[in-house]
Amino acid sequence: MSTPERPKQMLPLTAEQTMLQLTASRATGERFAAPIVVANARHADMIDTQLSAIEAAAQTIILEPAGRNTAPAIALAAIAAGGGAEALLVMPSDHVIADVPAFHAAIHAAMPIVEQGWLVTFGIAPQAPEVGYGYIKVGEEITAGVNRVARFVEKPPLAKAQEMLANGDHAWNGGIFLFRADVYLGALAVHAPEMLAACQDAMVGARQDGRRVFPDAEAFARSPADSIDYAVMEKAERVAVVPVDMGWSDVGSWDALHAISDQDDDGNAHASHGDGKVIALETVNCLVRSDGVRIAMVGVEDLIVVASGNDVLILPRGRSQEVKKLIEAMKDA
Repeated sequence: MSTPERPKQMLPLTAEQTMLQLTASRATGERFAAPIVVANARHADMIDTQLSAIEAAAQTIILEPAGRNTAPAIALAAIAAGGGAEALLVMPSDHVIADVPAFHAAIHAAMPIVEQGWLVTFGIAPQAPEVGYGYIKVGEEITAGVNRVARFVEKPPLAKAQEMLANGDHAWNGGIFLFRADVYLGALAVHAPEMLAACQDAMVGARQDGRRVFPDAEAFARSPADSIDYAVMEKAERVAVVPVDMGWSDVGSWDALHAISDQDDDGNAHASHGDGKVIALETVNCLVRSDGVRIAMVGVEDLIVVASGNDVLILPRGRSQEVKKLIEAMKDA
């Protein structure tokens, strides 16, 4: 369902609102400024439409001329925010957070040390020994609810993940951050100066059209491509983590979506959009979605069935990570 023209962020996967709309709505109210969105230029109209529909219009939409991973994208936003002492809450727009008050409480706990110049990440309370996530080892407490990061851990093998879960001193790295704009740009100046220079030049040479900012493509292309974790968080001195249990998921697979979706008494999660219809009889523990054709199921269990346009996906629950293989096979065909 997620395509280059309409990626996961723009889809209503977990609620009536899209994932972008849900993300923006978590940061509205008197404590928050209007969002700065960093995105692909092809999605500009969709972003405007979706955010305006929930009265959360962006103050700035920075449209990257090319993908350079998260560290340069955040640098563009920090520069657009003025590069001063304002705190930036950095959120991927395709995550689920079921307990928003817990998230806000974690932000509140982090703000005093953010104002002191710390870089803060939010550590997700791990629910299982997942091998698809990076981890954070939680160090000594700095202040109530906030700890120093002892170290970042790459995606581990299963045995290591089980050990970390049993020890109880590791959190999932959810990729959500809070820091002052000037502190982040200062960290880039120390640890990734070429990236900072390229992003500054790209913004100096940017073209602006209303809220939309088009960084200079030639300058931005000079930026190394790197994640914020590698470029800054793993190298900086004052890095803290706020452990939080907030019902987080990155919705990285159909199995993950089934796990967080509302289910009926038989463990089924089904949804239809547009003209889609779903009929499920004597069906157990299935995820079923359609945006067009009618899906009828009788006497089956543990399946994922998704109809999108002219495509229908059917696979057993537990194997949804293999969709990547399927996409490659479809391209070859």
